[in-house]
Parts: sequence; C-alpha cells; structure tokens
Amino acid sequence: MSDLPRLYAEHLARDRRRSVHTVRAYEATATRLCGFLTQHWGEAVDRASLARTDTADLRAFLAQRRSDGLTNASAARELSAVRGFLAFATGEGTTPRLKGPRVKKGVPRPVSPDEAVALADDVADDASEPWIGARDLAVLLLLYGAGLRVAEALSLTGAVLPLGATLVVTGKRDKTRIVPLLPQVRAAVEAYVALSPYGTARDAPIFRGAKGGPLSPRLVRRAVQGARVRLGLPDRTTPHALRHSFATHLLGRGADLRALQELLGHASLSSTQIYTQVDAAHLLDVYRNAHPRA
Repeated sequence: MSDLPRLYAEHLARDRRRSVHTVRAYEATATRLCGFLTQHWGEAVDRASLARTDTADLRAFLAQRRSDGLTNASAARELSAVRGFLAFATGEGTTPRLKGPRVKKGVPRPVSPDEAVALADDVADDASEPWIGARDLAVLLLLYGAGLRVAEALSLTGAVLPLGATLVVTGKRDKTRIVPLLPQVRAAVEAYVALSPYGTARDAPIFRGAKGGPLSPRLVRRAVQGARVRLGLPDRTTPHALRHSFATHLLGRGADLRALQELLGHASLSSTQIYTQVDAAHLLDVYRNAHPRA
C-alpha cells in the first residue's frame, strides 16, 4: 500500500492545521481510494498513476462506497477528501471534474432557553459526585452561554484562569477569538474549579474525567442523551444544539450577523447566515401557532 495517505495526513495536520478528526477521516478516505485503485487497475498506486485518475475511476470508487450504504452527505464528504488527496499527490488543477451528490442543507434546530437550562441542570443533578455535576454544568453553560464548540470547551486549560469578563478561545485551524462570559457561566466554571480534585495547572485541561484524564466529548454526549430522555426532549437536543441555540437566540434578539460570525468563530459569513433561516423558521412556527387563521 502506498504511503501517500500517511504523507497526506501529515500535510493536513502540519500545513493545513486541520483537526484530529478531519485528519483521521481524510487519511482513511485516501487509504480506501488507494486500495480500490490498486484492485481496479491491477497495479501499485503511486503519484504517477494517480495523475492518470479520470472521472470514470472516481465514479467507480464512489459507486463502491455507495454500495456500503453511504448517504448523499457522506458521499459528498468522501468526494471532497478524494479531491484534496489527489490535488496533494498530483498537483493542483489535475483532479478530474466530478459533480458530487446533491445534499440538502439542514437548518439547525435550536432548543428553547428553558430547555437549555433544564438540560444543564438535569445533567448536573444526575452526576455521581458533586464535582462531576459542577463540571458538567460548567461545560454545558459554556456551550449555550458562550457559543463554544464541545472541543473548544474541553480544550480550555488552566491558563485561562482566573476568569474575567471575556474568554480567549482557540477554535478550528488554531483561530483564536474573544467571547464574552455571562456572570452565570463564569460562576459555574469557578464553582467547578473550586471542587475539582485535580487542580488547574496552566498547561493542563480544566475539565477532567473521573480518573483525572481529559474529559471525553463522548461522555458529554452520553450525559446529554440521558437528560434528554428523562426530560422528554427531542432527539435534536444534543450538546452542539446548545451552540445553535446560542446563535439563534442572539440573532432573534437583534444581534448583528457580522458580530455573530466573530462570536461563533466562523471563517465565512455564509456559515453564519444559516441562522437567519433558523430565525425565520421560528417566526413561522410562532405565526402558525398563534394566528387564528393559520
């Protein structure tokens, strides 16, 4: 098997500053493509042979992947990874043109402010120890009260302490931004720090698992899932939905779209504009529920 997928992964991590999850997924796609082409062509794959890849080859690869049960969205991501890999291996502008499957853009569905607070409180109440309850409450309030991604909240280290009115956050591609901290959010984090048995070294993560290691996003998702079931909330109530709710509720209260882009850490305004659709959808729901002729 060619070592090009590994070199591609190193390039993504070092030069493109992609997340660990993206690097892992794109390397897996590159490995699958090389394996498929080795069988498809009956020869070893190298940079020279990859340069001969044409549209028919890519169609055959995607057809095989679709037979594995890939959805349109997953197939589109697979094609994006393939294009990036081929551009890396053979040079920009040499990748065959192939239109990806149509993907219907979903509109994020926010939870209400009451649901967000109830969710955070229930997760904290269900914890096995007081410090773990305080930890979970602080994490979820950072998502809803400051609009952080789960990975951003869990990557905070003791260097951000003591907390002030704002917080410097490092997001995707190592891009930093400043977000305001509500007094309630700051108090929740400070309460957890006071209870945590593992200290707050400047170079160590603030949020720890039960055994002292970094808190896993999987545990956050599992805790939210349990609270969602207990409270009878819909399946869309996930940790990331709290970030969507932060954005939607700010926009509904008149927040400027550019300011919201900065708060969320979006590289492109188009990523933020989806929340205007969310707000319009909410207004339509209100109208339909309240208007006597709706």
